[in-house]
Amino acid sequence: MQAIFENLPLWLQGMGMTLLLTGLVTLIGLPLGVLLAGMRVSPVAALRVVAAVWTEIARNTPLTLVFFCTAFVLPKLGIVLDFTVGAVIALTYYTSAFFAEAVRSGINSVPIGQAEASRSIGLGFGQTMTLVVLPQAFRSVLPPLINVIIALVKNTSVAMGFFVFVLVSVAQRLSNVYGDQSLQIFFGIALSYLLITVPLGQLVDHLERKWSVQR
Repeated sequence: MQAIFENLPLWLQGMGMTLLLTGLVTLIGLPLGVLLAGMRVSPVAALRVVAAVWTEIARNTPLTLVFFCTAFVLPKLGIVLDFTVGAVIALTYYTSAFFAEAVRSGINSVPIGQAEASRSIGLGFGQTMTLVVLPQAFRSVLPPLINVIIALVKNTSVAMGFFVFVLVSVAQRLSNVYGDQSLQIFFGIALSYLLITVPLGQLVDHLERKWSVQR
């Protein structure tokens, strides 16, 4: 821990990048996941197929392989990206599928009569989703969505292997200098991740207790 305190700016840099990746991917990936979930339940077959292919490939592809594609395959195709931008793209693609499945489960939990009643008063599919179904779905899927964000926080560590300086990078760099404090350094980095994920987990527990009572 002493090594971390002596290199606090380095720790803040790693913590800041971890939080930045988490925030950006959530801001981009969550709306994308909602869109994919809407496509999965759309009456248009082509949209259902596109969304299904996206989510199934993303969910069943190792995250490291997704990073590899953005870091090494895209440049071969003439698309050269900053490593941080590539990390955001890789994490967004991967995480959006899990957001989509969480939202889709919430959509499917809304009674079918709600959609039928909406159509009976002349609302189209888009209006039914945005005005009737999604507001009810989000109430039940907010805890799973937060769990996806918790997983995202931990998944940002993969970016270390692709030249992005995150929290795990701090542990690697400091352990090379303070070899006799390696255990304490990795323990301190683990606590740093807990500082992010534990409050999110407590938020999930609070929401589940609150809404289970109301139901």
